[in-house]
Amino acid sequence: AQIVQYGDPVLKSRASEVTEFDEALAEEIQRMIVLMREGLGVGLAATQVGKLRRLLVFQTNADAEPQGLVNPEIEWLSEEAEVATEGCLSIPRVLVDVERPLFARVRGRDAKGDELLIEAAGHEARVLQHEIDHLDGRLFIDHIEEHDRRELTAELKKIKKLNKGK
Repeated sequence: AQIVQYGDPVLKSRASEVTEFDEALAEEIQRMIVLMREGLGVGLAATQVGKLRRLLVFQTNADAEPQGLVNPEIEWLSEEAEVATEGCLSIPRVLVDVERPLFARVRGRDAKGDELLIEAAGHEARVLQHEIDHLDGRLFIDHIEEHDRRELTAELKKIKKLNKGK
């Protein structure tokens, strides 16, 4: 219930840079990690909890420590790409195949403001790209072919109408 659902304008908005690296930011990261886990997700962007801040959390496998990433920027993407099925906590029950670069280099900061550089491959690279898209006001369904999007349109309209009623 705390995750913003499809149809909310915040999901199509670009988030602003985080400028304060304080206890409130660390608490926000912890809260987002809890929400991500409760939703059985592998990533969550601040826009998905209604905050227009360039902040995301991710945990791409059960053994990994969940991580917060502040002001993430994609520094490099490989030309090599792959298609895989994606879903989103903000658009439940919708799964689509999305082509994304297989490797990514992402720069950002941790909760204390220290620089991070993540060299990601495969699933981790996909999750980071998906969450950074959220911070730029893009959804995973924006990546699919027009004819595939048309097939989804009726279902998305139903979802939007349901979400407005909440």
